[in-house]
Amino acid sequence: MAFGVFIHRFDSIYDDTPAERYQFPSQYLSRAQACLGDWIIYYEPRKVRDTRGYFAVAKVERIVPDPTAPGMYLALIEPGSYLDFATPVPFADADGQVIERGVLNDAGRISGRAQAAVRSLSPADFNRIVSAGLDDTSPLPPRTDDVDQPAAVREDRTPFVFDEARERVATLVSRVVRDQVFRRIVLRAYDERCAVTGLKLINGGGRAEVEAAHIRPVEANGPDIISNGIALSGTAHWMFDRGLIGLDDDMRILVSRQVNDPDSVRSIVNPSGRAILPAHLASRPHPDFVRWHRDHRFKQ
Repeated sequence: MAFGVFIHRFDSIYDDTPAERYQFPSQYLSRAQACLGDWIIYYEPRKVRDTRGYFAVAKVERIVPDPTAPGMYLALIEPGSYLDFATPVPFADADGQVIERGVLNDAGRISGRAQAAVRSLSPADFNRIVSAGLDDTSPLPPRTDDVDQPAAVREDRTPFVFDEARERVATLVSRVVRDQVFRRIVLRAYDERCAVTGLKLINGGGRAEVEAAHIRPVEANGPDIISNGIALSGTAHWMFDRGLIGLDDDMRILVSRQVNDPDSVRSIVNPSGRAILPAHLASRPHPDFVRWHRDHRFKQ
């Protein structure tokens, strides 16, 4: 088993769904098989506009031939393992220092290996990239009701400093860590504004009074990917989870016929009648998750 890098772009021509599968040609089969049962980091190339760089981590569960495309294979991602980084990591810093040392040749220059869509990753590089990805130089203020929780589970208190890559892996499966990271990336994408009401409320402690909701919940195998998240106020979150409100394919906000006071619910919906979404397309709710919520949670 070994760590690896999978190159992916949100407008990819390949049949990729990062939290579920990664499609690749047979030339990369041996490299992908080396990552079987281990963790890979997703990377978006520098030539992509507004590139996210190294943007997520996931665990490869299986590799199978793609039944729909001869000569192609699918790396199937272990359910629940995918995690977007709190802070996307650039290929190189402002001084040109490359974070993935394995793409450098003996002369210290970037080699052709950096163009490989699937490549191995040393434990040191894995540790360095994940450390930077989980770090957050401007964390969201902690919840005011977290002050009495044990230090190990307080929001924004869990340290992300470990010496070895394998120790780092333990943090990637921690529900506490994953919830913290998910909240950060969703609230940042939505500018701490409720997608339903449009309100951006900050309490006296500087904390945004909005929550990061999974569209397809974790208990129903919903991944910790930003496209499965939406920022909602407490009331909107409660209604969304109980299927009293939902979204159609055009992001119009739906109100269930089972709501006992539909006029009051509609009165808190922002004037556009549609969810207020992030500017970056990759951060918006994926239609598959929205459809799942409508089919399995929304009360018609």
